[in-house]
Amino acid sequence: MTTTDELHARFLECSGACTDTRQLVAEGMFFALKGPNFDANAFAPQALKGGCRFAVVDDPTLPTSDRILLVPDVLKALQELGRYHRRQFDIPVLGITGTNGKTTTKELVHAVLSADRPTLATIGNLNNHIGVPLTLLRLRPEHRIAIIEMGANHVGDIRELVEIAEPTHGLITNIGRAHLEGFGSYEGVVKAKTEMYDFLGEHTGILFVHSDDPLLMEKSKGLKRVTYGSNDGADYCGWAVNSGSPFMELWFHSREDEHCPSIETKLIGDYNAPNALAAMCIGWHFGVREDVIIDALENYEPANNRSQFTDTGRNQLVLDAYNANPSSMKVALENFAAMTTERPKLAVLGGMKELGVESRSEHEALFAMVRDLKLDAVFIGPEFMELAPQGITVHPDAATALEAFKQKPLTGYLILVKGSRGTKLEALVPAF
Repeated sequence: MTTTDELHARFLECSGACTDTRQLVAEGMFFALKGPNFDANAFAPQALKGGCRFAVVDDPTLPTSDRILLVPDVLKALQELGRYHRRQFDIPVLGITGTNGKTTTKELVHAVLSADRPTLATIGNLNNHIGVPLTLLRLRPEHRIAIIEMGANHVGDIRELVEIAEPTHGLITNIGRAHLEGFGSYEGVVKAKTEMYDFLGEHTGILFVHSDDPLLMEKSKGLKRVTYGSNDGADYCGWAVNSGSPFMELWFHSREDEHCPSIETKLIGDYNAPNALAAMCIGWHFGVREDVIIDALENYEPANNRSQFTDTGRNQLVLDAYNANPSSMKVALENFAAMTTERPKLAVLGGMKELGVESRSEHEALFAMVRDLKLDAVFIGPEFMELAPQGITVHPDAATALEAFKQKPLTGYLILVKGSRGTKLEALVPAF
């Protein structure tokens, strides 16, 4: 059997790590993971022929060779190797989790820090028990800090990830009602997310805490923390202002003098203010100059269907179709209702996934919220089919909705597109 020490020595001969034969890394190390419906051990020879230097397997029946490295469990070997590799670097490691905004916050923090020094950050949303060690294995000697995004669907998930990444600093963006099916309850969400605080408290790490959030302030009490928020009691203070633009403008107390500069971002929605302020706070904490921070935040452009503003020529879109849960739906709808425009507004809303027994009540609450905000809306997804009040437009899926919008095209509207990833609402964009 190959030990972690031996595996790491072989890894240092490689250009990187991979787990998918469709995305092999030349001269990389292939990890033959197993799942409920697949066993990648069978693809180890293919990975080697495809250009990988080594393949890590846990099937002892495979033909042995110097390039096939046998371990007891490939997933555990990947995780242990990620932790072992991380320990070779005496640099700050920032863990970021939260119900809403963790990927946007990670991207904003990366924009700020990478403008000042070589920075490693999670790519996309590779934030689970496989993605975190793969991210750590991208650490190189030139990196001066690492930003590791961490996602969770069950109690214990964050604890597992912090044990792998061993962060020195941590941030929870917020704690809301999401993945209730896996967590069991909102209390389960709180317990899972604050596993980040537990770890950093045990290891005298430093937390970055949103001071406007009473729950986060309570859970971080007594721990080493740096706070940011809209109140004067925060270590770093800033707030969103309504400039009439669709994009968020952030004012903040300068560290350099008494005035309050502003940042004109390309982010949609005041709910992104804490995300931008977190990036500013972290930049300041690590010594990034104020002008560098401002430039980084002003030049950051959202991507991947997250709070993107698009003018199609026929309509204006607020595209936020990457994910949705009750708390993110609430802030997105409130922001949309408050947007200043002469155009008629339409909210195109997809079902919220993984809510378990809470699904029916949360989708009924969504109907009520839309009504209270006096918004016109179209609802898409099976979650709505049996619940919609009379006179409400509901489509079972995005494909059906797309055909309906093609039959009756919209022109001159401001449209919010918001739903869980599984509803695939981005497919509607060509119709708008």
